[in-house]
Amino acid sequence: MHFSRLKVISLVVCSLLLLSSPGLVDCAKKGSSQGASPSPTLVEPIIEEVNAKQLEKILNDRDYVAVFWYARSCVTCDKVLAELEKIDDDTDSFGVDFVKINDKRLAKQYGIRNFPALTYFREKEPIIYDGDLMDEEGVLDFLTSLEAMDLPDRIEEVNAKILSKIIEETDYVAVLFCPDHTTCPPRVMDKTECKKCAKALQELENIDDEADQLGIGFVKIHDEALADEYNLGPLPVLVYYRHQTPIIYEGELSREEDVLEWLVQNKSTGDEDDVIEDVTAKTLNTLIGNIDHLVVLFYDHGDDDSMTVLEELEKIDDDCDKHGIQFVKIDDSRAARDFGIDSIPSIVYFEKQIPNIYDGDLMDEDEILQWLLGQLESDEIEDVTDEMLDKLIKEGKTLAVLFYDNNDRKSQKALEELETIDDECDALGITFVKIDNFDEAKEYGIEKLPKLIYFEKGIPTIYSGNLEDEEKLLKWLEQQTAADQIEDVTDEMLDLIVEKMPHVAVLFYDKDQKKSQKILAELENIDDECDQNDIAFVKIDDDNEAKEWGIDEIPTIVFFERGIPHVYEGDLMKEEELLGWLIHQKRYSEIPEVTDEMKDKLVESTQHLAVIFYDKDDKQDIRVLNELENIDDELEKEGIVIVRIDNAAEAKEYGLDHLPALIYFEEKIPALYEGDLMNEEEVLEWLILQKKTATIEEVTDEILVNLIEDHEYVVVYFTGPCEPGEKCDKILEDLENIDDELDEAGIIFVTTEDTSIAKKYSIKNLPQLAFFRNKDPLLYTGDLDDEDEVLAWLTDENTLEIPGRIEEVNVKMLEKILSENDHVVVFFYREGDKKSQKILNELENIDDECEEKSIDFVKTSDEGIDKEYDLPTLPALAFYRNKFRTIYQGDLMKEDEILEWVLELYESNADVIESVDRRTLQVLINEIEHLAVFFYDDKCASCSEILEELETIDDDTDKHGIQFVKSNDVKLAHEIGIFAFPALVYYETGVPIMYDGNLKNEQRVLQWLINQKNDECFYVGLGHTGRSARKGNNYVPNQYRPFQCCPTKLERSTKVPKMTAQRIGHQKTDSRGGNFQFSTPTSKPSSQTSKPTVPLSKTPPAKSSTSTKKALPSPSTTQYKRPETPTVKVPAIIRSEPLKSKSSQSSSKGGSKSQTSKKALASNKNGKESKFVKEGKLFLDIRT
Repeated sequence: MHFSRLKVISLVVCSLLLLSSPGLVDCAKKGSSQGASPSPTLVEPIIEEVNAKQLEKILNDRDYVAVFWYARSCVTCDKVLAELEKIDDDTDSFGVDFVKINDKRLAKQYGIRNFPALTYFREKEPIIYDGDLMDEEGVLDFLTSLEAMDLPDRIEEVNAKILSKIIEETDYVAVLFCPDHTTCPPRVMDKTECKKCAKALQELENIDDEADQLGIGFVKIHDEALADEYNLGPLPVLVYYRHQTPIIYEGELSREEDVLEWLVQNKSTGDEDDVIEDVTAKTLNTLIGNIDHLVVLFYDHGDDDSMTVLEELEKIDDDCDKHGIQFVKIDDSRAARDFGIDSIPSIVYFEKQIPNIYDGDLMDEDEILQWLLGQLESDEIEDVTDEMLDKLIKEGKTLAVLFYDNNDRKSQKALEELETIDDECDALGITFVKIDNFDEAKEYGIEKLPKLIYFEKGIPTIYSGNLEDEEKLLKWLEQQTAADQIEDVTDEMLDLIVEKMPHVAVLFYDKDQKKSQKILAELENIDDECDQNDIAFVKIDDDNEAKEWGIDEIPTIVFFERGIPHVYEGDLMKEEELLGWLIHQKRYSEIPEVTDEMKDKLVESTQHLAVIFYDKDDKQDIRVLNELENIDDELEKEGIVIVRIDNAAEAKEYGLDHLPALIYFEEKIPALYEGDLMNEEEVLEWLILQKKTATIEEVTDEILVNLIEDHEYVVVYFTGPCEPGEKCDKILEDLENIDDELDEAGIIFVTTEDTSIAKKYSIKNLPQLAFFRNKDPLLYTGDLDDEDEVLAWLTDENTLEIPGRIEEVNVKMLEKILSENDHVVVFFYREGDKKSQKILNELENIDDECEEKSIDFVKTSDEGIDKEYDLPTLPALAFYRNKFRTIYQGDLMKEDEILEWVLELYESNADVIESVDRRTLQVLINEIEHLAVFFYDDKCASCSEILEELETIDDDTDKHGIQFVKSNDVKLAHEIGIFAFPALVYYETGVPIMYDGNLKNEQRVLQWLINQKNDECFYVGLGHTGRSARKGNNYVPNQYRPFQCCPTKLERSTKVPKMTAQRIGHQKTDSRGGNFQFSTPTSKPSSQTSKPTVPLSKTPPAKSSTSTKKALPSPSTTQYKRPETPTVKVPAIIRSEPLKSKSSQSSSKGGSKSQTSKKALASNKNGKESKFVKEGKLFLDIRT
């Protein structure tokens, strides 16, 4: 489509006329005949009265109708009506019909309860106006706003006057110009332009919501006369108004993705104040799905590092635009976590939805730009995080995923070969990514790296061939894309698929069994239909996995709906019936039938589970089941899974003598429902109450036996028969107050009316409280009416201890013991491990000796304890002194040597610097006010020598209240910006300060630490000349020039004026840095200058090469200059965090965007905030 310069000028001129004189547009359309007509007689505008039938007809005939609801003898109604009459003509001119009606019955149907009221119908869709009806201008704005006209997945039609208003009021609006309705009547496609317009509209409707999320309005107008005035040529035509400036789209209107990308690219191009646009999480997902080349900065507006990085990246925004790379930013920690971003700020580049994380220096914008341009040209396989991989799998993309180890030669060699087939995979529609994460690999059952898994619609298939033979791999991938078969999976993969995919059909079969082979051949026929209905279909040949799910007969089909199994009991040879059953299960919610093994698995994996025990041959049970089906949907909304089981033996295990019965499990702890199961509303209320409130669970004797057997600490309130209102019931109500505290301590609290267990333990006087510690009972003899006294007794160390035995504790209890005791020995082991049991038998022999020295000795076998406590292997023995851990390296079967080792550590003066693991260090940083951490690397040659010197000052730091520890956790060091070892970091209330002197001079180190703790002034800045000690920053020790910050003590009579930070950074005239200006707040001028309309252009206007920065007027400023010994005294509190800024020269290019913090808080890397004002000290973070 070619447009002459004359046409372009015409469109701009008409746009100006439309905006300046909207009322003349209609006149232009009617021709010159109106000029000869006499002046019309002025008629008082009146809102038309209608009845119910008339209103129905108007709503059918008109697109936009405003309805004023009123009542007789309503004084307010009359007043409001008088005001609204003033805008009747205006609404008419905007194409909105305004009527009034007095019909209370009809009003009630539309949700109107009070009068007067106003409803706006947009193509019969009503919205009720909730503003002030006496404000007629506000009502008019509402009726003629783009927001009020907006309908989901629909492009709204407007007339010329409304279009003028929308263009004037909306920064970004796309307008589709179509022929008149007379030219193209609805559903008549006899003309080319009509077909084109209908086709374009159909496609563009698909991106209406996405455009809306991006802040771009979308409307259509059927007005050939207006199009002629704009000189647009043949219709349809899309015109994009950006700040009232029109740009014509020249591409194909039927390609909606291209249109959306064009709208996004032109949204900010050409703006004088072009900045990287902020987006929401929803908008970001839209952009990722529609933009081929997208860069995202994940940042925190309140973080100085983020703002400094943002300032640098603004410099390359234009360059990215030139190369077709869209740049956006997002301040959303949850969105960052969804993409596996642990460190803020971070940059992620998305190419056709595939993410790639930038791991270079964020302060070097030129390096970032080169990296981005390199991504455009390279055939590199993108690295992804585990969260990103999960996202790609969940979206159903066809993926080839290489699980590799970046430090492994074999992985590197395989990667080199596979890079050569990346383009061929693209051609096959396969996205090729790689991930360096062994934990994620283990989830898929991978034990050796490298390994490749192919994902199709979320279903994984492992490649078992040679990864260095890329041609064979490519051929295999081609076969996978072409093959139409039910995929085989491993047990680990099945667990992952069931966990991550909402609807999965699983065939448990035996590949060597003829019946299984025959059925498999039939089921292959419905694989495609399952795909079309978003049901993943897999098969597994694993007898042990089948037994785990309680499947005794092979082959069997199990359908998993959000992890909940449904067993198919029909004929597997009738594949059409099976397909119908699968689709029915997906569409309709029913309480699934499970086996006892399935129930056990669900109890283990489901946080909130309700189980109905019933007899399917009992009519009353079936009636109860039918009633409970009515609350299935409500329970799903509440996150409560409900299943049913027909197994009398399993019911007896829970002490259920009468069926049907309901048991609710929360985190594996059962609670019995004792109400009427026919009253489904009561059942629903009880289940929601159990989930949302902390209650002491009611259990049977059989459940109680299992709890005591399976859990370390169980408190039981034996009531005997207890009616509401009795003393036993009142005591129970009071004890509910301490349930939360006991839960936090890892103690289970239940109650029972059954008495057989009570009799077994000779408990005769009821009610009675018994505490089972590792199955050993202890009766409470105090006052049951005093719940605080009960809580104190249950959590007392003497109560928890069992003489002559090593107590088994859970994670919660272990945390409590470590936080409250100075000396603790912990045996970590795996439950059921025979070797561990032998070791425990030996360790029991030294428990009493440890107890004599007040050393607590406990054991723990909770699942995942090795990861939780960063243990290399299990079993393991550790000695904790004031939370500091030492792991025993000797033979765990020699208890005498272990005792000698424990006592030696106990009696030592701890004159060595304690080694800490990641978990302990993070706890110390959060809890210890004065902490020194020596980071070292096992490969570092000088570290051991320096450490030996620093050991000599460990006692001295203790005397001054400074805890000194060491850590060889390189990953943790990297997270806080330390890449060179050794390094010393001092933490004060969680805020790090890096030592930059000679670590071999231990006396100087000691003096520096004492100065940091005692001096009211202290140095701020983790870095060197304002740079972080990250790779690529040319670290030079003697360039380290931290700021020394001191509080200014003010006299009582001193009046401190309110100041706003105008600029924090360097003056251009000062090479030394450290100048600060504060100015009094000034208000912006209220008057607004009109913007000139930019001429129409086919391409966006070029951006100005220079950016004008406006400084606040500064009638009176206070200068704070940095002396040779850099000291800044400021009567203010500014948040302090580790610095990662560039050199002083770079920061002088523009003022820092840091704002004075209203609260003295420091934000740590783990996202927690710690108090940053203590003992009258003020700490100041000053960016160089």
